[in-house]
Amino acid sequence: MEWVLADALLSQSRDPRVLLGALCCEEASAERVETLRFLLQRLEDEEARGGGGAGALPEAAREVAAGYLVPLLRGLRGRPAGGADTGPAARQRRRVMRAAGAALHSCARLAGGPHLAAALAEEALRDLLAAGPAPGLEGAVEAAVEVLAAVGPCLRPREDAPLLERVARAALALALGGDEAGPAEGAAALVAGRLLPALGRCGGAALRAVWGGLVAPGAPEGPGRVEPKLLVLSALAEKLLPEPGAERATAARDAGPDARRCWRFWRTVQAGLTRAEDALTRKRARYLLQRAVEVSAELGADCACAPQEGTGPSLFWWSEKKKDELLKFWENYILIMETLEGNQIHVIKPVLPKLNNLFEYAVSEENGCWLFHPSWHLCIYKRMFESENKILTKEGVTHFLELCETRVLPFSAEFSEFIIGPLMDALSESSLYSRSPGQLIGSGSPLGLKLQKFLVTYISLLPEEIKSSFLLKFIQKMTSRHWCAIPILFLCKALANIPRCKALGIEGLLALRDVLQCTMITHQILLRGAAQCYLLQAAMNLVDVEKVSLSDVSSLVMSVRQEESFGRGTSLWRELCDWLRVNESCFRRPSTCSSIGLHETSSLNAYVKNLVQEYIKSPAWEGGENCCMPDWLEAKLVAMMVLLAIDVEGMKSQYSEKRRTQNVLRIFLDPLLDALVKFGTNAYMPLLKTDRCLQLLLKLLHTCLLKGSSTQDVVPTDEVCTLLQNFVMSTTESISEFILRRLTMKELSSVSDLDRCHLYLMVLTELINLHLKVGWKRGNPIWRVISPLKNASIRHLQEMDRGQEPTLGRQIQRVVSMAALATVCEATDQKPELQLDSQDAGATERFLSSLQLNQTLQKPHTEEDGSFFEESSSSQGWGKIVAQYIHDQWVCLSFLLKKYHTLIPASEDEILEPILPAVQMPVRTLQSALEALTILPSDQVLPVFLCMKILVPKIMYRIIEMSTIKTGVFNILISYCCKSWIVSASNVSLSTAKNYSELVYEACIFGTVFRRDQRLIQDVQTFIENLGHECAANIVIENTKREDHYVRICAVKFLCLLDGSNMSHKLFMEDLAIKLLEKDELVSKSRTRYYVNSQQHRVKNRIWQTLLVLLPRFDQNFLNRIIDKIFQAGFISNQASIKYFIEWIIILILHKFPQFLPKFWDCFSYGEENLKTSICTFLSALSHLDIITENIPEKKLILKQALIIVLHWCFNHNFSIRLYALVALKKIWSMCKTLHIEELDALTSIIESSLNQVENMHGAGNAKKNWQRIQEHFFFATFHPLKDYCLETIFYILPRLSGLVEDEWIAIGKFTRFTDIPLDAGFQWYLSPTQLCELKPGDWSQQDIGSNSGEADNESEWSDVQKKIIPWRNSVPDLDLELVFQDRAAKLGKSHSRLIVVASLIDKPTNLGGLCRTCEVFGASALVVGNLQCIRDKQFQHLSVSAEQWLPLVEVKPPQLIDYLQQKKAEGYTIVGVEQTVKSLDLTQYCFPEKSLLLLGNEREGIPANLIQQVDVCVEIPQQGITRSLNVHVSGALLVWEYTRQQLLKQGDPGS
Repeated sequence: MEWVLADALLSQSRDPRVLLGALCCEEASAERVETLRFLLQRLEDEEARGGGGAGALPEAAREVAAGYLVPLLRGLRGRPAGGADTGPAARQRRRVMRAAGAALHSCARLAGGPHLAAALAEEALRDLLAAGPAPGLEGAVEAAVEVLAAVGPCLRPREDAPLLERVARAALALALGGDEAGPAEGAAALVAGRLLPALGRCGGAALRAVWGGLVAPGAPEGPGRVEPKLLVLSALAEKLLPEPGAERATAARDAGPDARRCWRFWRTVQAGLTRAEDALTRKRARYLLQRAVEVSAELGADCACAPQEGTGPSLFWWSEKKKDELLKFWENYILIMETLEGNQIHVIKPVLPKLNNLFEYAVSEENGCWLFHPSWHLCIYKRMFESENKILTKEGVTHFLELCETRVLPFSAEFSEFIIGPLMDALSESSLYSRSPGQLIGSGSPLGLKLQKFLVTYISLLPEEIKSSFLLKFIQKMTSRHWCAIPILFLCKALANIPRCKALGIEGLLALRDVLQCTMITHQILLRGAAQCYLLQAAMNLVDVEKVSLSDVSSLVMSVRQEESFGRGTSLWRELCDWLRVNESCFRRPSTCSSIGLHETSSLNAYVKNLVQEYIKSPAWEGGENCCMPDWLEAKLVAMMVLLAIDVEGMKSQYSEKRRTQNVLRIFLDPLLDALVKFGTNAYMPLLKTDRCLQLLLKLLHTCLLKGSSTQDVVPTDEVCTLLQNFVMSTTESISEFILRRLTMKELSSVSDLDRCHLYLMVLTELINLHLKVGWKRGNPIWRVISPLKNASIRHLQEMDRGQEPTLGRQIQRVVSMAALATVCEATDQKPELQLDSQDAGATERFLSSLQLNQTLQKPHTEEDGSFFEESSSSQGWGKIVAQYIHDQWVCLSFLLKKYHTLIPASEDEILEPILPAVQMPVRTLQSALEALTILPSDQVLPVFLCMKILVPKIMYRIIEMSTIKTGVFNILISYCCKSWIVSASNVSLSTAKNYSELVYEACIFGTVFRRDQRLIQDVQTFIENLGHECAANIVIENTKREDHYVRICAVKFLCLLDGSNMSHKLFMEDLAIKLLEKDELVSKSRTRYYVNSQQHRVKNRIWQTLLVLLPRFDQNFLNRIIDKIFQAGFISNQASIKYFIEWIIILILHKFPQFLPKFWDCFSYGEENLKTSICTFLSALSHLDIITENIPEKKLILKQALIIVLHWCFNHNFSIRLYALVALKKIWSMCKTLHIEELDALTSIIESSLNQVENMHGAGNAKKNWQRIQEHFFFATFHPLKDYCLETIFYILPRLSGLVEDEWIAIGKFTRFTDIPLDAGFQWYLSPTQLCELKPGDWSQQDIGSNSGEADNESEWSDVQKKIIPWRNSVPDLDLELVFQDRAAKLGKSHSRLIVVASLIDKPTNLGGLCRTCEVFGASALVVGNLQCIRDKQFQHLSVSAEQWLPLVEVKPPQLIDYLQQKKAEGYTIVGVEQTVKSLDLTQYCFPEKSLLLLGNEREGIPANLIQQVDVCVEIPQQGITRSLNVHVSGALLVWEYTRQQLLKQGDPGS
């Protein structure tokens, strides 16, 4: 058409000047400029053939270029700054610009010489350099680029080489500047798309200039440069890679750069392959790689890229001898990288074996060296690690960690860097450590185990000279980020398992200390403690002791929290002591080290002796009376090193002189003991020195206690502990006098003094405990301190209550006095002899009872002491001070309530004038307790609980509410109550508990539902707990009843101890049962979504478990009150576990009380429409008729009634109901034949033939399979309602077999492990005697879906049984519905195809609505959806525009798709999957059979792997763009149209 137009113009006039002038005279439009381009190209063509217009044409071309085209381009470059350039005007402008550029190119060629092209290029280059990437000048850049792209190819390669080089450098600078969004990005794309390819065609200087700029050693590097570099490289790929088929002579004469030989080029490609956030960049990198491989294969010449470091394999090489292997390697590699773009695990997983093949190709079998550079393999892993799909990330990490298990890989520095970089970054994701399906809770993380094996193996394979630097970098990487608890735990565990080697020096020790401090930020105390244990073990295994000093080691050990992981007496402590003993002579000695009188001892003893002496010395920075108390860290260090050294000494003298240990300890502690003895007499001893001495004393006493005790209450002692206590007791008098003076003489008056008060009281408490252990003697020093301290504290508190102004000093003294009084009360509670008063209420008791509970301290005035706010901000703050004050009040009150609990009245009306108001007015005290619980921090509420133990009946429900916020509250409460009630129960009275059945009711259904991340933490905690003594954290950290099942276990064990023959017990259980049934009814009516393992499901499950436990204690009268509610529960749609429990209860009730059989028969006549599939519950109970009638002598009438009922249900239209009825029929008929009932002989032939028919069904269809399954199901084949009645079946076996989540399984061991509540005498019924516990969950689940409210009568309610037996048929009860659709279609004159579209995997209503409309328009025979309720969605209706009224819709749930697809295959359908796979066919090449079924995938995950195996063929839509996939509705519409088009062509009527 273009040539026709040009010829038409030339036919009007042969003078080109006239024609060109005519086109250039008027205003430029796109059509006019394009016509000018056509004409110039036609003239250029004629000129090339020798038929041009002599000398006039060059002159005309120059005039057009200079006078029209260049001004036109300059005029077009205006464009609003920052504005969008996508409107119609912009498109028109670009069209004119492209046409003008092409016309300019023709003018330059027609001009008859190089001068015009060079002049235009110079001018455009100036414009380009002037504009650059500046905002607002994009149009100028575009115009300059257009001119240069037009005239550049017309420049002479040799003569104009300098100009070409300048243009190339300017273009490259612009292209590489586009690493940020905005004007620079647009300029870069324009230059790369238009100018660089044009310059590439120039060859020579321009190409070399561009290439030199790309690979220059000083070129800017970094992630931001990858994208623009790949943009340039892909634009010039044809020129930078040798052209296959080019003439050898030409190639030799003008050899351009060969990118294959440059390592910088390949590093850029690799960086692009792993660019996670940019699909286009990855695509460009794959293109360059594939292009290089194709070029190498076609050229057939050997080629190698020089190694980057000078050693190792080339980044890329080619050998014609190994062409086949190389092609196979790169084909698999590119396939893997392209497959990873899909981000769908079911598509990627089949390709992963090819990754194993890559390693086989990559390593030489002859010498074990790398043939291919390992960085290529690491690109694949990095791409997987950075995937948005965490399943794919986990698959990639797992595959990488298994490398060392499956093959021996040569050492590579890149591998080590990859482990420390991307691998550790990927390992920081907690979700990767989840259990595999089928793994039990606490069995450990598979990934964590693989990580441990990998690290141990990899370290062992490293060269010795590399090992130290690798481990140091590995540990330093662990300090470079804030890790979550689970990843850091498994990394530390992996480090701890590395075999001993001298790999780390002082730098490594410091890095380990930094990691220890990093782990402190995690919130899970057990995981944190375990991680610290593993890190300390790693230090002992990996540190080279000759490179570190004892000071360095002690600094590391100090970073470990002793209260979480490093208690004395644990295996870890003993391991450290042994390590110190073995290596003590090897540690590096500091230059200032001196033995200080211990010449005969080891360096460890000398170090510790020096440590203690330096600590006791008065510090040079001694402050005044108001100075802050020193930090505890140094005292902790000294105490720990003293005890480590003495235990090491004990190991050495184990078989020699025992007295040596005592002597060494005395030498260590002499400076401390000397100072302590002077406390009482030296009033001028520096305050900081006294603080430091007391801190060290406390830390020694706390640290020396052994943590490895077998019982919780008895703390074992040893020789060292006894010696230490004896030394301390010798200083008791001096210390106690000092403490008494400091606390009572008003010497504590500042906020910082509160820390000292706390220190003094802790020391006093320890001294009291020491004297209690050795025996209390009247007249000892502590005895002389207690009474004066108590009296002085009360006197100070009374003085403060007299309305004095609350200055800072007075308020601090008030807090000190209350804390001292609380300590005295606690001591008196432990040793009643300390109580000097009689049992009658004295002045002390009356004062304590009259305390204003929860009274907050008024903040002191600041005029007197302006430094208060500074001091309080640097110390604990006033709010914390007040909380401590209130805490101490409750400590005093708890002592008072314990002593005078007999005075608590039954009602307050009995006391007119109470002597002890806090005791004799319990309601007021309880109200104050509730207030205290809301204001006190969680670590200070224990004394409030101690008070509430006695007064607890009034506030049960409030504590239950609080347990959802403060963890452990319910555990403490239920444990205490059950233990106290058991005592009363043994006295044949349960009056206390009877009033609080609400508490037990809440305990029976108590439990939380954890989020996925919380469940993972619970799993790992259980794993650590299962390690037992192997992990010291389990010994050190007290078991605070973290078990989530503790509350329910306490309640159930308490219920098991009750006696049904005791009236108070009986009434209590009946009241509890009624509450539970009411709760079940309330949950069933709730509008909250009820699905498997939901909160509603769990609560109902706990309710029926408790009812099963209570059932044997119910008599007939009570059952008569609740039997209707139990039967009614059977009519409700329930999850599988609930149905089993209801059926079990019905069977047990009928077995014990056959009087209820008439009511049971009535359930079968409730009405089929109302029963729906819930009749299966009663049929299941009927299948155990032998158990029900076990105690009935005359069974004939019952069997006859049962036969009549079950035969009726055997003819039900619902297949699953028929299955249950047939199971019951088989059992009942077996009983009839055993009893030889003559009255039923008439039915023999019918029943026998029916049972034979179902037993001998032909074929392998679903009906036969499901008949076999239901007979093998545990509830009918193995379960025995009487023999299996035990706690194990109720709480563990049945929940496990019915698919309940593991959180709800309570193993029988937990009932025996928690000893707070004793076992009852009938313990033997805790375990199941049958084979039920050995079974595994089957694939037959008895479960109802949906609710029984708000459904239309013609809609079906599915159960799992029905859904697995051709469930799609039930969505259309008969063929009438399909006939209705066909009749409507026929009346409207439309035809129906044989195409079925399956959209069960699609979630979004918008996509389903659009597909419905598409299928109806093109006449599909049916649309299959996952849930017919979707048609009520407004979004669906908005897109379907009533198409659902004219199209048959069929419901097939996703789990039943396999059965449905197999059924359709049997009917002759071809299953076509719409998915991109390795073997998928192009849509344009595929011919659809008439009977086709289109299977569409999920929006995000596509078609699952198990369904891909069912399809006959996968079809994909050919794509030209960057985006990987289409919307599922669009994909479905394209395939539906293609099927329709092909069928129309086959019918010979394409016009229709």
